[in-house]
Amino acid sequence: MDGSSLKAQLQAYATEIGIDEFRVTTADPFLVMKQRLIQQQEKGYASGFEEPDLDRRTTPTLLLDDAVSIIAIAVAYPSKLKDAPRGKEGERRGIFGRSSWGLDYHQALKNRLMLLEEKIGTLSPGSQTRSMVDTGELVDRAVAERAGIGFSGKNCSIISETHGSYLYLGELITDCYLPPDEPVEELCGSCTKCMDACPTDALVEPGVIDAKRCISFITQTKTLIPEDFRYALGNRLYGCDTCQQVCPYNRKKHATQHAELQPDPEQVKPLLIPLLSLSNREFKTRFGSLSGAWRGKKPIQRNAVCALVHYQDRTALDALRTMAETDQREDMRALAIWAIGRISGQEAEGYVQERLSVDAANDVQVEGTRLLDEWRAERAVSSTDV
Repeated sequence: MDGSSLKAQLQAYATEIGIDEFRVTTADPFLVMKQRLIQQQEKGYASGFEEPDLDRRTTPTLLLDDAVSIIAIAVAYPSKLKDAPRGKEGERRGIFGRSSWGLDYHQALKNRLMLLEEKIGTLSPGSQTRSMVDTGELVDRAVAERAGIGFSGKNCSIISETHGSYLYLGELITDCYLPPDEPVEELCGSCTKCMDACPTDALVEPGVIDAKRCISFITQTKTLIPEDFRYALGNRLYGCDTCQQVCPYNRKKHATQHAELQPDPEQVKPLLIPLLSLSNREFKTRFGSLSGAWRGKKPIQRNAVCALVHYQDRTALDALRTMAETDQREDMRALAIWAIGRISGQEAEGYVQERLSVDAANDVQVEGTRLLDEWRAERAVSSTDV
C-alpha cells in the first residue's frame, strides 16, 4: 500500500476511535527545539521532570530504528465544569486544572495510540511503531507544531484554530512512509494576554517559560514553596489554566465529545478541609483516576493548606492544628503552623511559641520563627508610630 493510501485509511480510523486531530511529520531531528532546550537548561528554566538526554528528546531515530514518519495526534478536552459546586464560608473548595479532569489523559491517549498501532500492523504487516504521551522522550509540542496540529503560542501551548489549546498531545513513530503535513502559521500577532495574566510572570518572553515559576509546575512539587508562591496558588490544587483561559483562541471552546474526559464536579472541585486528613488509600480511591494524582496526596494537601489561607478560612483552624500537632511530615507541620499564623494573625502567637517549644524540626522552627519575628517587627513599628 502506498503512503498516501495508508495515511488516508489511518486518518479515517483515527476519527472513528476518538482522535480529534491527526497529522504527520517526518522523523527528521528537531534541531531548532534542541537549541531551545539547551538555552532553557542554561538559563535554569527546565522543570526537572523532563527526559535529561536532549538527543533522545529531539532525535526520533534514537527511539525507533529506521524511523521515517511521526503521527501527531490531539484529543480535545473540556473547558467548562457543568453543575460546579459552589464554595461558601466553612465549605471552601479547591480546583484541579482542566488537564486533570476526567480519566487520566495518559491512559486516554495511550488507548487510542494502541489501537492506531494495531491498525498500522494490520494495514502494513511487519511495520515498526513506537508511541508515547507526555512522559515519553520526544517533545510533544515540537512534534505537534511541525506536523501542523497548531502553532506554538506565546504561552507555550499548541493552539489549534479549531480546538484552541485545550488539547492532549501524543505521537507515534513508525518506519512506514506517510506524506507529511505542513506547519501552520503562527497567529498570536501582537497579543500578549497570556503573558500579562500569568500570576507568577513565568512567561519570561514570547514562547519561553521558566517552568520553576509556573504554577502548573509548582503545584506538582512536594516540598515547601516560597511564601509568595503560596499566595499565588489561590485555590488551585493541581495545574493552572490562566494563560489558556485568557487566550482569544479558546473563546467558546468546550469539548464534550469524549465521555471519559468529562469531569466529576465533586472530584475536581473538592472541599478543602477534608483533604487535610485523607489517608493514602482514601486519596487513591477518590482521586486516583485523575492525572493530577500522579504525585500522590502530599502536593494536593499542601496546596489545600495554601488555599485555606487564600480564603482566610477560620473554620479550618481545628484541622490545621491537628495537622500541626500530629502529622508525621515535618514540612506539612510547618506549613500548618504558617497557615494558622496567616489566618489568625498575632492572636496565634502563643500557639506558635508553644509549637516551637515542643517541635524541634527545622522546617517548623524556620516557619514559626519567621512569623514571630514578623509580629515583633510589626509591634515595634506600631510603638514607634505612637
